[in-house]
Amino acid sequence: MRSLVVDTTPLRISPDFRRLWWGLSIANLGTQLTVVAVGLQVYGITGSTLSVGVLGMCAFVPLVVFGLYGGAVVDHYDRRKVALVASVVSWVAILVLAVQGWAGNEHVGLLYALTAVQSGANAVNSPARSAIIPRLLAPKLMPAANALQAIGFQTALTVGPLAGAGLASIDYGLAYTVDAVLFTFALGAVLRLPPVLPEPSDSRRARVGLASVVDGLRYLATQPDVRMTFAVDLCAMILAMPRVVFPAVGIWYLGGGETTTGILTAALAVGAVSSGLLSGGLARVRWQGRTITWAITGWAASVVAFGLVLVAVGRDRPEHALWGAIAVACLTLVAAGASDEVSAIFRQTILQTATPDDMRGRLQGVFIVVVAGGPRLGDMFIGSVSGAVGEGWAVVIGGVLCAAALWTLVRTQRSFWRYDAHYASR
Repeated sequence: MRSLVVDTTPLRISPDFRRLWWGLSIANLGTQLTVVAVGLQVYGITGSTLSVGVLGMCAFVPLVVFGLYGGAVVDHYDRRKVALVASVVSWVAILVLAVQGWAGNEHVGLLYALTAVQSGANAVNSPARSAIIPRLLAPKLMPAANALQAIGFQTALTVGPLAGAGLASIDYGLAYTVDAVLFTFALGAVLRLPPVLPEPSDSRRARVGLASVVDGLRYLATQPDVRMTFAVDLCAMILAMPRVVFPAVGIWYLGGGETTTGILTAALAVGAVSSGLLSGGLARVRWQGRTITWAITGWAASVVAFGLVLVAVGRDRPEHALWGAIAVACLTLVAAGASDEVSAIFRQTILQTATPDDMRGRLQGVFIVVVAGGPRLGDMFIGSVSGAVGEGWAVVIGGVLCAAALWTLVRTQRSFWRYDAHYASR
């Protein structure tokens, strides 16, 4: 049993990683408070779901721009300083959110602007932190480190929204203030890191600019296995991300309304946390490409199972929650979340270990764009198919297409299936 439990070796042997893990885990909880509170505040001001949806675009555009450019910055300067500056910018934005919340602001434009600032800062901060971690730990410990980070993030994703809604119901300013306090743990962890200068490189340009970003994309074009980690994730997120149907499912299929929507959302996170807690054996996995392939296949199969539950129940708008069907649906989503987390652990591991130090920031920037953009495109895809065939069949179709696209990609890129972590880490 000990071999199945998450490997905590990275926390034991590296004080810097331990402080960073604790700081980010606590700060991520605060981030989820703000995500929920901002959405509730926008809806409270406008009464419009569309206005809440605009928040997503306000976050997405800076994420793409600063994710790509910020990755180039990370590859040119002390990564600790880059992460620290980006963290301070994000923290100031949270403080302004707290002030406007306590002041009873009624202008959504300010909320949109602060959301954009936070998103842009995170787009720089996240690649910097991700590029730092391989410098703190040996390559063989990266799967364990990524599993630990996943546990911290998914736990925040499970607890944070519920806590955020509760605090926001008292006062929006309270939710933002708690976030500001929790974020100081991440600030302190980054501040105590040693300098993390990029390793010397003859190919690095003298100045950061668009050409540096293009260099990163050109390098990615020469790395089929790393490129495949992005491609297979896009298959899963664009074709088979079911979260957009959750609100309709709570009304038309399973009953229970918002409560059911929250339960289904939490089920994905519970699966991810469970997978992380039982990730002890992942550190010994050698064939990481095929592990990712089977994990995403498991994701697709679980999503198809979720869709079939909806098809079986029917779109009958039950007056009461169908708790038996909800339980079965949750089991399929727990399985989906667990499969997705295994995929995420090894996709991040391959990216961090197979990429040279002078390119890590830029490729982590691309990673942020893919991880953030894929689910949003998936919302559009499943949402549009739902309009034609209904939510249940849309989810089933998405899962089947995901599996088909995944195995087509793997067959065309056989080196990904043969990816050997033992050879790659030498």
